[in-house]
Amino acid sequence: MTVPNDHSQCAPTMEALRHALLVVNGKWKLQIIVALLSGARHFRGLERSVPGISTKVLAKELKDLEAHQFITRTVYPGPPVVVDYQLLPYAHSLDPVIEVLRAWGLQHQQRLEAAGAVAV
Repeated sequence: MTVPNDHSQCAPTMEALRHALLVVNGKWKLQIIVALLSGARHFRGLERSVPGISTKVLAKELKDLEAHQFITRTVYPGPPVVVDYQLLPYAHSLDPVIEVLRAWGLQHQQRLEAAGAVAV
């Protein structure tokens, strides 16, 4: 990646990054997408697959991911009513991003451990 020299050159990059981060911001959205890579899941199954996420936050993040067309929500009438969440093909456009972040995260963790720092 080429580093822009002035504001007029970096503005389009900053705008694109801002938009990307608005879509996949926070610590949960990418984790939810990764949890759905193995196939459709019920709400409770997702909740168990993403340690530490609350029911309220999961519901909000799923609505956001659906609004951005990363997942689809299917309701099967009951009783009991069952709701499945599944990745849409568009979500796989994030596969290279997830892989690069995964590799960088491992590298960063190893670097911190080698320096004797506490990894979070």
